[in-house]
Amino acid sequence: MLKWMQSGLSAVAGTAEPIYGPEAIHSVVDGLNGANPFSAVTKEDLEWRNLPFTNVETQTFYLSTDSGHSCFVQVILSNVAGLHTTSQFTCRVYHPDKPEESVWTSTHLTNFAIGADKTSFKADKLSLELSEDLTTYKINSEVNDKSIVNITVAREAPGFKVGQDGVTRYGTDYEKPWGSMRHIFWPRAKVEGTIEVNGHKLEISGRAMYVMALQGMKPHHAAARWNFVNFQGPTVSGVMMEFTTPPSYGSKVVNVGAIARNDKLFAATVDNTAVHTKTKSDDVNGWPEPLEVKFEWKGTSPDDAATPLDAVLEAPIPNLVERVDVMSEIPAFVKKVVAGVAGTKPYIYQYSNPASIKVKFGDEEYTEPGHLYSEATFIS
Repeated sequence: MLKWMQSGLSAVAGTAEPIYGPEAIHSVVDGLNGANPFSAVTKEDLEWRNLPFTNVETQTFYLSTDSGHSCFVQVILSNVAGLHTTSQFTCRVYHPDKPEESVWTSTHLTNFAIGADKTSFKADKLSLELSEDLTTYKINSEVNDKSIVNITVAREAPGFKVGQDGVTRYGTDYEKPWGSMRHIFWPRAKVEGTIEVNGHKLEISGRAMYVMALQGMKPHHAAARWNFVNFQGPTVSGVMMEFTTPPSYGSKVVNVGAIARNDKLFAATVDNTAVHTKTKSDDVNGWPEPLEVKFEWKGTSPDDAATPLDAVLEAPIPNLVERVDVMSEIPAFVKKVVAGVAGTKPYIYQYSNPASIKVKFGDEEYTEPGHLYSEATFIS
């Protein structure tokens, strides 16, 4: 959800929308009727769209390392009203016991360009390249001396998108939407390489999850709340992305996810729930800060609709990595517009905690410990 912080005016300026109602949103999960929603990921899915109107496009790699570091690296491409395009590289490295090996950087990119194949991305001191077989990304960045990145992320389980294109459309005309939300996932991958943090060179090895996202409208018009889940265990991975639309679109909940094991995609799922089972009121902003969570995935095998999947993750999340005050990251005049007119006060709560997932797939049941990275975002 860090697109909020990087997309500047396009992300936050503007008044509240009229009440269009639920008929003005065409969710990616609509019409699936409980059927398996899995669609294979193609080269076109992994191409940068670079749309000529207000949008934020990202490629994000979440890393859970054998050394106990929780990381992500992200390339962001933002367009403001079709008039101005900017790009940013962000890097988070976190270790609960090693503050000297923890860092957060967000760096403006210069001379950035999408490659001729539309899947690669380059800028001064940065390159992101996808292999011809669509299985491996190489990310190299020296744009910030505090976080020098040289990693390779190789897909293990199949990628997925929900529906035929992974897109939720906003607008009364399905064929001509005025906004959109799109997500493409690799739920389970492996990472190797190094990240140099404040002069400390870290050997990076472990699990990875990748998501390519496109938000084709102002974020506070698209969603009022988000939940993001990335669980990585020795053999099992679970990913979930949930957003709730503002009342202007009927407060509709859209939830997509998947469970993978080793090199298999057990199920891509849309009958999921994300619940904050214990919260406390944040003294700073009044949002219900999560303390304990329960995430549940329900679906069926892509190969056999008669094989059900049910996975549950329940855990306390005491380790809050950061509470991000998005308003502090934007210009004062934009802050005044948003706070006074649109009524938004966005905060992102980021967590890194140990957890266990219980999986029942057909007749097989097991529990696996692992690492949970989760975000709860409150916007309006």
